[in-house]
Amino acid sequence: MTEIDQTPAPILLVTYVWIGDFVRSHSVVRVLKEQNPDRPIDILSSSLCAPLADYMPGVRKAIVADFPRRSLPLGLYRQLADRLRDEFYVQAIVMLRTWKSALAPWLANIPLRTGFVGEMRYGLLNDIRRGERELPRMIDRMGALALLPAEPLPAEWPLPQLMVPADEVASWRTSRGLAPDGRKVIAFAPGAVGKGKAWPAGHYAKLASALAKDGHIVWVLGGPSETALAAEIKAAGGDAVHDLTGNDLRNAIIALAAADAAVTNDSGLMHVAAAIGTPTIAIFGPTSPWHWKPLNPVAAILEPPGDDAASERARKEGNDAVAHRRTADVSVETVLETTRTVLAQPR
Repeated sequence: MTEIDQTPAPILLVTYVWIGDFVRSHSVVRVLKEQNPDRPIDILSSSLCAPLADYMPGVRKAIVADFPRRSLPLGLYRQLADRLRDEFYVQAIVMLRTWKSALAPWLANIPLRTGFVGEMRYGLLNDIRRGERELPRMIDRMGALALLPAEPLPAEWPLPQLMVPADEVASWRTSRGLAPDGRKVIAFAPGAVGKGKAWPAGHYAKLASALAKDGHIVWVLGGPSETALAAEIKAAGGDAVHDLTGNDLRNAIIALAAADAAVTNDSGLMHVAAAIGTPTIAIFGPTSPWHWKPLNPVAAILEPPGDDAASERARKEGNDAVAHRRTADVSVETVLETTRTVLAQPR
């Protein structure tokens, strides 16, 4: 006699392709798991973000699909819909507000398709929510879709988690010739998407030089676009600096799990480091920490000095209130002393 599978039908999360927002989506996974611990949860992902799903407790798998921006390749969407149909999802939660983000779940005939109205997605969605713009933070907009329509937001969302096994970290270090030698490791994430968000490469270079003199090691993380920054930082810090930039996000995830601390811009890797639990020193300039900092605790948030009023206004006005600020005004000395303090504390 054939045994009948009693596992509840799975849910699909259609989330953002930005690394930081993809990390935030794990809070939504945790909300759904609290509601129904046995229900499998998959995440629709780009190739870039897919490695993150491997370290998210409660996520069954990533459904990888890469689509060109600013176009609508219907053939690719139909192919994705065929794949989704084979999974027998009971619900798709579409966090993005674009019309095309709801297309594949509709083509796959997923019974319940939840999302905000967005780009007039009547028909594509059949569980339409309103009030998106009344929710100030991205996590509030994402998480609200996992609740019942009239259900109030929680006072605190469950924190994202990225759990990297210790044996995977050890194997990675061995394969790259980065075995522990008693020195502390500080990971730098000098990249950022968005004008003015990156602390200057010259500042990172001076910081690396000082940390190398302190007897520490620096790992520079990021994609291929950060390789030139890594070269500048290494030129200042010498053999204590290792360029670990490349195409594979998994490399950065494991490196952040292995590091003793991380110095980052307001970027995706800031969220990765915080969700792992690595002490994170986050540098903010023309963006609002209240809106965009990680949900997870960080060791320090450093902002340009002398503009506390703008930081407070940003809670209501968003980035516009702090758009004039420059990350360059966060001094190397401030970041260095903060990093030294963090490294002196027990992990």
